[in-house]
Amino acid sequence: MVQIDTCVAIWLYEGKKEKLSPPAIEIIENQPCQFSPMVRLELQYMFEIGRNDSDAATVLDIMLSQFGIDEAHTDFSLVVQAATTINWTRDPFDRLIAAQSICDNAVLVTKDRTIRQHCPNALW
Repeated sequence: MVQIDTCVAIWLYEGKKEKLSPPAIEIIENQPCQFSPMVRLELQYMFEIGRNDSDAATVLDIMLSQFGIDEAHTDFSLVVQAATTINWTRDPFDRLIAAQSICDNAVLVTKDRTIRQHCPNALW
């Protein structure tokens, strides 16, 4: 399984596939993909503060309809429990998105260097 982070969802939604690395494109196109529910929350937060032009529902509807990328449904208490072991970031979104990928034993596609340095399942 593959999971995408928030920036990857935005770039796919905006049609900016060229912002993704070749390995990221290959794995997204050839493996089943999901996103953490925290991606939904972060997208909505970014919309509300003006960092993204579309709300979470709009972006994620495109993720499903055009890319077949749906939301992961892991028990949230397990994700939070895993997140309590992540101490390399204070960003709650990054912490929970990384924890979700760990709980689901999924590759996390992210450009975020900090996540990639600390999360062995992260790929760019």
